[in-house]
Amino acid sequence: MIEDNQAIVKKVEIDSIPGKYKEEALNYIQKDIRPASRLGINVGLYNIFYTLFKIKSVGKPAPLLDSTLVEISRNQIEKFLISKGYFMAKVKSEVLIKKQRAQVDFKAITGPAFRIAKVNYSIPDSAVRKVYMDGKFRFSHLHENMQYDDDSLAYEREQVYQVMKEHGYYDFSRPYVRFTVDSAFRNSTTHVVMYIDDPDSTKHKQYKIGETNIVIAPTTEGFPDSIKLNERIFRGIRYTDLSKRFRRNPVVRYDFIKMGETYDISKENLTYDRLYELNVFKNVKIEYVKAKDSAKLQPVIQLTPQKRMSNRVEGELPFNAGTVGFTLSNTYVNNNIFRGAERFEFQIKGGLQSRIGQGSLFNDIYQRDFSLSTSLAVPRLMVPFDIPLMGKNGMPYTIFSTSYVYSLQKDLFVRRVFLNSLTYQWVETKSKLHSFTPLNFEYRFGGLLIDSNAVEGQQLYKDYRYNITLLARKDITLGMKYAYTLNGNKLLLPGNSFVYFRGNIDIAGNGLGAANKLFGSKHNPAAGDYASILGLPYNQYVRPEVDIRWYKNLGLDRQFVARINGGVGYAYGNSTAIPFEKLFFAGGASGVRAWQARTLGPGNYNRGDRLTTEEARSTLYGIDQLGQMHIEANLEYRWRLLDNFFGSKLNGAAFLDAGNVWNISSGNTQPETYFDFKNLGNQIGVGTGLGLRYDLQYFIFRFDVGLKLRDPQFDPSDQWVIGKLFNGSKDFKRDYELKNSPDGYHFFQYNFGIGLPF
Repeated sequence: MIEDNQAIVKKVEIDSIPGKYKEEALNYIQKDIRPASRLGINVGLYNIFYTLFKIKSVGKPAPLLDSTLVEISRNQIEKFLISKGYFMAKVKSEVLIKKQRAQVDFKAITGPAFRIAKVNYSIPDSAVRKVYMDGKFRFSHLHENMQYDDDSLAYEREQVYQVMKEHGYYDFSRPYVRFTVDSAFRNSTTHVVMYIDDPDSTKHKQYKIGETNIVIAPTTEGFPDSIKLNERIFRGIRYTDLSKRFRRNPVVRYDFIKMGETYDISKENLTYDRLYELNVFKNVKIEYVKAKDSAKLQPVIQLTPQKRMSNRVEGELPFNAGTVGFTLSNTYVNNNIFRGAERFEFQIKGGLQSRIGQGSLFNDIYQRDFSLSTSLAVPRLMVPFDIPLMGKNGMPYTIFSTSYVYSLQKDLFVRRVFLNSLTYQWVETKSKLHSFTPLNFEYRFGGLLIDSNAVEGQQLYKDYRYNITLLARKDITLGMKYAYTLNGNKLLLPGNSFVYFRGNIDIAGNGLGAANKLFGSKHNPAAGDYASILGLPYNQYVRPEVDIRWYKNLGLDRQFVARINGGVGYAYGNSTAIPFEKLFFAGGASGVRAWQARTLGPGNYNRGDRLTTEEARSTLYGIDQLGQMHIEANLEYRWRLLDNFFGSKLNGAAFLDAGNVWNISSGNTQPETYFDFKNLGNQIGVGTGLGLRYDLQYFIFRFDVGLKLRDPQFDPSDQWVIGKLFNGSKDFKRDYELKNSPDGYHFFQYNFGIGLPF
């Protein structure tokens, strides 16, 4: 409720402002008089929670009209226009009130936009003038005939400061740079003079780097009152490790402030970044001592160690309309295991998945998983050749990893996989990340739990020989991988417009295939005669995959995302099929969200038509709907739903997903699962839905509800299942379950997750 003398601001408008400045001008309207947007949901929820529970942390109160805030807003908008070159701008405010509802209008008379007719420079120090003039073409936004803009002058000041600090001028500060603006000229023009003043009538001083002291504190608590420095100086660096925990080279490697070089603030910042990225120091401090009677700076780098070891227990509860499960993991981390900032991880993880509706919650456990994994990440590229300026744009890593994965599916298979790899990761620029795995070794073995003598087992072998053979196969993979990511760093910066790209390729068996040809080994994979290594057949395949996304900022906490993701696995040479773990699936919380993971496709595949018994459908659950090719497209619109939801922000999302998986290799007895370009329109699953994202700044809780629109498992005339939802859904579900039991048909799919889907 509001008082009789109060009014709620329902509308605020700014009139007669150039379009490119209008959105920015809106930011100068005081927040407490901005109208409630988003259909009033912020105000409505605030009133409900405050009235019933006295809780103020949901939504926002209604904006009350305040004449003081209106005047402040008017003045700020006027100043903003003047800063953009409209020196004669005037802004008036007008308030209309009807039935305690207020509309505030700001009307601007901008006048002409002043342009810069001439730019002059006053730089008495000739050395400073040369540095600026030689470098300004790379950064300057200040030039003749441009529209005057305060931001351009501020940017120029910041760039002058930066370029001076990069060329040895350690004492240079921003106030040395100033501007005068004379707008008393005809034709709405102005003259700008930039000054770089000298310090107290003396010249600016350039500094060189002298001896460096790197000192590591004895404990995580920091430095004691007095310390004893190492007496030895090597290559201009005195290294003193009071903690006795760090070897010299891994730390000194990322000190880019070199003796004898000109002081450069960019190398100082680079040193800060890399020493923090080593992830072993909780505090990095760089100071300089000026040498007496010389233009030398002696850097002092103080490093405070952080906690070395940690242990993390995590759990997940995957839940959807048809299954429920849990996973539990324990991860031990040592950030400095060999005293060189190496990150060692050891993880134990286990979980199970159960069908819902088969008695008690975990009565029908159909899948059990267990894994052990370990990795060692060394913060450098361990290669037998020199790499200049290691880590210039990001921390490079050499990663050794090994893991053991055990998987059991009820009445179907038990599978074990050993994975071992050596990977190099490096950053070409801040936006370009490379990952190259020259050695990837995988050893698979397992067995089937199907009774091949039973009629049911014989039928499964007949219809699903392709996938079942992969599950039972014992083999070796020896190959390499490469991945390239563009603009991955921008995913952490919401509000930008950019294109994201990730492409990777997994290649295996070519080296072994070449060796077989070299030594004249003969084999015929089509007839089951495989070339082998260590007594086991080896895989030979290529598996490329791409993920392309377009993020478009729409302003006012709104964003549009378009994504296409595709991949294909093709076996050749010594293989007739790619390994089971390399197959693709459709559906899931980050895919076509109207389907549960592994329940869409392949192609026009229908489980009820192919699997004629309930036992077969239960046994092959999650196994028979995989493919060697995958195409998926997503459109998602994101917007701010609540500015305040228990101290954080609540965002909404509306999405449209489409995609499927297909088979492409020969040997499968189900032609409807194969990719057919002519029939592609009838092989695509389409879903839509709405979602909520609870943004806690460091991570996001996500809940999506997907709705099936088109389901490719049915005949083309019956694929638009959305019509069944509103007309005869009970009969449709009953008929479907009679044919597909224990599977039921779910129009809606619920997905929980942490983080954005893409």
